[in-house]
Amino acid sequence: MKITRVTLFAQNQPFRDGTYTCSGGRSAEGFESSIAKIETDAGLTGWGEMAPLGSFYDPSFLGGARAGMTELAPALIGMDPAQANLVNERLDLLLNGHPYVKAAFDMACWDLKARQAGIPLAEALGGRFGERMALYRSVPQAAPDAMAARAKKYIAEGYRRIQVKVGLEVKDDIARTEAVLDAVPSGTVIFADANAAWRQQQAIEFLRATRDLDYTLEQPCASYEANLAVRRHCDRPLVLDETIDSLNVLMRAWSDRLIDGITIKVARVGGVTKAKLIRDTAAALGLGVTIEDTGGAEINTAATAHLMMSTPEGVRQHTCDFYNWVTTRHTRPGFADKVFDTRDGSMAAPRGKGLGIEVDEKVLGQPLSVAV
Repeated sequence: MKITRVTLFAQNQPFRDGTYTCSGGRSAEGFESSIAKIETDAGLTGWGEMAPLGSFYDPSFLGGARAGMTELAPALIGMDPAQANLVNERLDLLLNGHPYVKAAFDMACWDLKARQAGIPLAEALGGRFGERMALYRSVPQAAPDAMAARAKKYIAEGYRRIQVKVGLEVKDDIARTEAVLDAVPSGTVIFADANAAWRQQQAIEFLRATRDLDYTLEQPCASYEANLAVRRHCDRPLVLDETIDSLNVLMRAWSDRLIDGITIKVARVGGVTKAKLIRDTAAALGLGVTIEDTGGAEINTAATAHLMMSTPEGVRQHTCDFYNWVTTRHTRPGFADKVFDTRDGSMAAPRGKGLGIEVDEKVLGQPLSVAV
């Protein structure tokens, strides 16, 4: 099987629930997705997607993603997409760093690899552990009463795991967390996520003031060293997200006894291949694993769902149904709801070959570029 054509598309994906605000008051109105369609001489087509959360969240941005993807696409022509490690080696050779630029290509190659084998991607990634995975919903920063109302809304929609966005003034973050906890049923899983915005002192202050509250602390500070210092004061599970950008960082954090769990974002690490490597290592170490991404709709949701479904149940934390966060679609009406079967705060991975979704190319509009 050889790649014969690479087509790139752009799609604006507005958030269903309006402005999304995280630490430091940084906000976005939606995702700006870049989508790769890879065709082969075997008559098979694979799809990949990458969508940064603005330019503020990760070291990635829309202009860089699309310029880099356009530059790299011709290098894929003639390669065997089933040889994921070779494809990654080639892309890393041609573009130093910038893993987010390569993520959609790698995703599309895995889609093709599984389609060629005639199996769902979850089986190609190690097997299907169970039938459903837990979902969480993120409550953006706002006044405490507004965040409590948003949390109640998500509980009414069936979610049982809530991520509370903190990372501003500590006293306000304490009020936000208390308000959400008071608003949701007992037993709701709560993550307090600072998105790396606190100083070390602020994170410690928050921990001391909320000692009697039940939550997991997620990514309190930006620097590795600050998080390590916070760990010494943390009497609850600590999960790192933004810090986890490679296998090397995971191993360092494990060696330093810094983490109880990790969040792997597919675009941040450079695609499914590298996400799988980090996932498998974390699972072998017994760490909690969340796999998601910086954004996207059905294509991206399918990839993260297959990665999570092929993660042993004993270490799975949760993921998110991004296609339900946005108002745009990649598939025909009703298709996504059927294949993901999102209900009761959980989701299934599609059962079809590869990603298991059928992209409706008409909704993507005119291509950005074509490489042959």
